[in-house]
Amino acid sequence: MQTVLHLWHGWFLLLFLFCAALVFSNGLHWLIFRLLRRNKVEGVSRSLGWGFNRHLGRPARSIFVITCLFVVLPFAPSQLEAHHAAIQQGLAVAMVLSLGWFAVGMVYVFEGVFLRRYDVAAEDNKVARQVQTQLVIFRRLVIAFILILTAGSVLWTFHDDRIWKAGTGLLASAGIASLILATAAKSTASNYLAGLQIALTAPIRIDDVVVVQGEWGRIEEITAAYVVVKIWDQRRLIVPLSWFIENSFANWTRNSADILGTSFLYVDYSVPVDALRQHLEAVVSASPLWDKRVCGLQVTDLREQTMELRCLVSSRNSSENFDLRCLVREEMIAYLRDNYPGALPHLRILQAL
Repeated sequence: MQTVLHLWHGWFLLLFLFCAALVFSNGLHWLIFRLLRRNKVEGVSRSLGWGFNRHLGRPARSIFVITCLFVVLPFAPSQLEAHHAAIQQGLAVAMVLSLGWFAVGMVYVFEGVFLRRYDVAAEDNKVARQVQTQLVIFRRLVIAFILILTAGSVLWTFHDDRIWKAGTGLLASAGIASLILATAAKSTASNYLAGLQIALTAPIRIDDVVVVQGEWGRIEEITAAYVVVKIWDQRRLIVPLSWFIENSFANWTRNSADILGTSFLYVDYSVPVDALRQHLEAVVSASPLWDKRVCGLQVTDLREQTMELRCLVSSRNSSENFDLRCLVREEMIAYLRDNYPGALPHLRILQAL
């Protein structure tokens, strides 16, 4: 009976300490992240976390729990001594994985804190988009390095020379295999190198307006191997990273978002150009799409039956400029139809008497 009571007492103590460890670790976690959570004080919103709770909450809870379990483990009953080493090894591996998880979360936190200084939604967001593009690429490289370091740390926890010898042989084999794979996967390697070059030289950035293979769209995403271009009709064009290094393309927002646009009119020679020029100025002046920089109308070509008029207007960005050009076409055609119907293009047939 005493043996049974002693055994029961040992398991009860372990269960009590285990529950106490869970309560203490979760309580400590709640207290710390409660201070870092967004809240309101006297109606004023303040944030101390910068995404701590979202990116670090779960890995931090895992670290707290595993640490408390390490503290409880020496109090385990004698029946678990045969499995003590295996349990400790499992906790060590779990701790290393949790620390790697926490490190990945810290990368996202630092990225969020750094991007707070750059407003991508601003009108002139060239620098913000460049920084965002560089951070996305470097974030993936840092996370890949953390994953490799975490895997190595997991192997280190075993303290077994056989594992290290096997790892050394594996690395040697990987070195030979990498030479073979580099030849077979030349395009993949070139994409990764192109990603580094794009991050440093920034020929394209997130939200850049580009014309790629005859398609107009915006840079929606830059991954480690390809770029996603969102076409104006909501299609997605997937382009390898190396394509942007090896080929020419149009970047409408390379230096700034403002842009010039043209609308062409083909009218009869009898049309009064000065009257059309004044009406164009009245149309764009009344539109919020015009940025008040450039507005002009010129005769740019003469043909057998018509003359070509170019309406040149400017806007803050390409989307507004497209809408402004459409508006100019509609208003100018309506003005010609109502005031100078004879000036619209028509075919003259002279009949010889």
